[in-house]
Amino acid sequence: MRRVGWLLLAAAIGCGAGQATAAVLDASVRSPAGAPVEDAAVVLEPLAGPAPRPRAPARIEQVDREFVPYLSIVQVGTPVQFPNRDRLKHHVYSFSPAKTFEIKLYVGQPAKPVVFDKPGEVVLGCNIHDWMVAHVLVVDTPWFGKTDASGRVRLDGVPAGRYRVRVWHPRQQGAVAAQTVTLGAAPVRAAFGLDVAPAPPRFKPPADPEGY
Repeated sequence: MRRVGWLLLAAAIGCGAGQATAAVLDASVRSPAGAPVEDAAVVLEPLAGPAPRPRAPARIEQVDREFVPYLSIVQVGTPVQFPNRDRLKHHVYSFSPAKTFEIKLYVGQPAKPVVFDKPGEVVLGCNIHDWMVAHVLVVDTPWFGKTDASGRVRLDGVPAGRYRVRVWHPRQQGAVAAQTVTLGAAPVRAAFGLDVAPAPPRFKPPADPEGY
């Protein structure tokens, strides 16, 4: 019984230590005029130690002749599925240096995912529907998120330590200086100013009888 008691105590201490090392970053991104910036990527890069391996595969869907979501953030090495939820065919491609690929005309789900194996920015398009555009930011860390309509994002469950915080948006105008933060038991707040160009005008015609 004494041995069992010590084991339970050790387990409790271990759990407490694990919880103590979990840190939180609350980030906000706003325009120079103070408006919230949605769909800004907030990325935590550890300043010491290797980053864990990629998590579960990601998905970028085609729904109602649009890419969903508009911005995806994935870790290097992550396989990404491109399910087509529409009844018509799409032809997904990218000419970006970080990942060049194409999935020719298809419906449903392609047989193989696309593995994003280099860090960088990737622009997606559809060879059939010119207005369809989406973006993928490939990063070498598993700790990231994107801002909501209020311009905020909360990253939790992050190991305590020192990190470089970067922000990025597909339509940003000019680079933004990174910040260095030390994460520990108390949540840390970080605020960024980001000048983002308005979404360009685009023409999406009504679907024809064949769904185009």
